[in-house]
Amino acid sequence: MKILNILTRRYLPVDELDAAVAFYEALIGQKARLRFDYPEYDLRLAQVASILFIAGPAQSLTRFTATHMTFMVDDIDAFAAHLPTVGATVLEAPKLVPTGRNMLVRHPDQTLVEYVEHRDKHPADVLPSIS
Repeated sequence: MKILNILTRRYLPVDELDAAVAFYEALIGQKARLRFDYPEYDLRLAQVASILFIAGPAQSLTRFTATHMTFMVDDIDAFAAHLPTVGATVLEAPKLVPTGRNMLVRHPDQTLVEYVEHRDKHPADVLPSIS
C-alpha cells in the first residue's frame, strides 16, 4: 500500500484549460501525462507533473471544489480498509471513474481527499521513499 503521487487541484473554466496546461508544460518542462473528458460531470481534466487541472462550467465544478487534493495510490481497496483504522472517514466508497477507481475521504484534520487508483499507472507518479 503506497501513495504514488499527491496532486494539487486547480479548478478553472473549460475555455482556460488549454492555456493553463501549455503554460505549466513550458514552465515545468513536462508534457501533460493525463488528459480526459469526464462527460458524466461535464468536466475535462489534465495532469502536468503534480498539478491536476479540473475544468468545466461553474455548476459542474461546484461538486468538486471542496476536495483539497488527490492522492494517487497503488491499491485503493487497501487504503479503503486502512484509513478508518487511523481516524479517517471514507465518505464515498471506491467506484469506477474514467481512469480507474476513486473514493472520497475526510482525514481527521477535516481535509477532503480524493484517493484514486489508475488502471494505467504512469512511471513518473512515484514519490521518493523515506529511508
